[in-house]
Amino acid sequence: MSDIERESMEYDVVIVGAGPAGLSAAIRLKQLDADLDVVVLEKGSEVGAHILSGAVLDPSGLNALIPDWKGKGAPVSTEVTEDRFLMLGEGGHVRVPNKPMPPLMNNHGNYIVSMGNVCRWLAEQAEALGVEIFPGMACSELVYGDNGELAGVIAGEFGLEKDGSRGPGYEPGMILRGKYVFLAEGVRGSLSKQAIAHYKLDADSEPQKYGLGMKEIWDIKPENHKLGQVTHTMGWPLGANAGGGSFMYHAENNQVFIGFVVHLNYENPHLFPYMEFQRFKHHPEIAKVLEGGKRVAYGARAITEGGWQSLPKLVFPGGALLGCSAGMVNVPRIKGNHNAMLSGIAAAEAAAAALQAGRQSDELSDYEASVRTGPIADDLKKVRNVKPLWSRFGLTASLALGGFDMWVASLTGFNPFGTLGHGKTDAGATKRVTRVEPIEYPRPDGKLSFDRLTNVSFSGTNHAEDQPSHLRLEDPEIPVRWTLPKFAEPAQRYCPAGVYEIVRDDDGSNPRFQINAQNCVHCKTCDIKDPPQNITWVTPQGGDGPNYPNM
Repeated sequence: MSDIERESMEYDVVIVGAGPAGLSAAIRLKQLDADLDVVVLEKGSEVGAHILSGAVLDPSGLNALIPDWKGKGAPVSTEVTEDRFLMLGEGGHVRVPNKPMPPLMNNHGNYIVSMGNVCRWLAEQAEALGVEIFPGMACSELVYGDNGELAGVIAGEFGLEKDGSRGPGYEPGMILRGKYVFLAEGVRGSLSKQAIAHYKLDADSEPQKYGLGMKEIWDIKPENHKLGQVTHTMGWPLGANAGGGSFMYHAENNQVFIGFVVHLNYENPHLFPYMEFQRFKHHPEIAKVLEGGKRVAYGARAITEGGWQSLPKLVFPGGALLGCSAGMVNVPRIKGNHNAMLSGIAAAEAAAAALQAGRQSDELSDYEASVRTGPIADDLKKVRNVKPLWSRFGLTASLALGGFDMWVASLTGFNPFGTLGHGKTDAGATKRVTRVEPIEYPRPDGKLSFDRLTNVSFSGTNHAEDQPSHLRLEDPEIPVRWTLPKFAEPAQRYCPAGVYEIVRDDDGSNPRFQINAQNCVHCKTCDIKDPPQNITWVTPQGGDGPNYPNM
């Protein structure tokens, strides 16, 4: 579509993504220089619509950005009152004592929050400083300059027909040019993925690793509610089939945030992460909290888990990767929002200094140095071996070995295991069906557990049906011809929204791969876990996707 003429707007800094990283960068830029022209582009229908996180917030990033956030009314008020770590068996549990755990695992001083609401509040702070925020503006392409630098993005293209042609209401979108462009799209962002490949940013890092996080919000009986209680579990129902665990956070208004994370390096393609989550809720320790309650929201999102050794190079000519676009989650803490905010602050400070010095479109090496030597590095280095130890030795051994490594690192700054590698990608870890056993799952009961399509209706997800599918197949024949016989087409199971199906004639013949793109909650799991890497997730038109109220 090179014949398209687009209007262009010029900014000092263009930020893609109104999550904690992008909004923190925007706020810090305007704090440093009120005259800077800063724009934030958000693909969701509103700020927060696509934000899904646990979340227990470490306030260190917020403290650095807006020290008086309490006085300014930030929706951060439910302080953690109790930390519980449970090892689950099918019918019981063992509580893991808190005292032997490394200090970094302590949630004292942290807050149970809706990150969607925190981001809405951050957006208000940014706009009050003069930041322009455009929701419903999906960024579909990178724009490069004459010297190969990232010069901007194309945003706001609407009205394409299913076949990719321009419909009667076609709008070409705009080119938003920036002296610097920050990619803060979150996990497996489509433009970030392109930039990483284009500039070979991951050439010297380990493969990125991921988990799939699924979350429900429940209204529960007041007598079952314990405001500020935080519970994390490991063990059942995953067992040896996959790594992962759960969280249950008692938030305000008699609500609990309950979530389940499955590490995507699991081997058995018969594994059904969504059904593992639904089965988990029937554990007696969990069911007694939810009994008599009502699920009011559902969503899912991939999580970056590679940590320190999987961080790609963060800067390139004209741009930078922020937050989870690079992968800054502390896996054992299940926290990344504080690091996302700190990365936004660091990138803003580097860009503001460069612009003040008359520079533009170069590499912000000060940002890279800040992340590699500052508080983000301190946070991630201590836990760098937990994920690879878990992948190699399983849950029990990794608890002991990972705990030892974290303790020594916390006390001395030295990791006794050095820096362990991750090995295969998550897609490459999947075994063929001839080498694994099928897994049977109980049917949802409609009270504690639910089928996928019913739950997706609680995500507010909507996509215009007359647009091109945002789930692209490199070869449409591969799912049936190759992935189905070799891997039982795991897209049917790893997708937490029922997007992918194998449909057949009434007699069971003629299998076909069907994509129900309207169901997609933008978790990106298909882009990560598909064994032949045949599926690519791209942005649908702006505003489409989930509409999370307070995830």
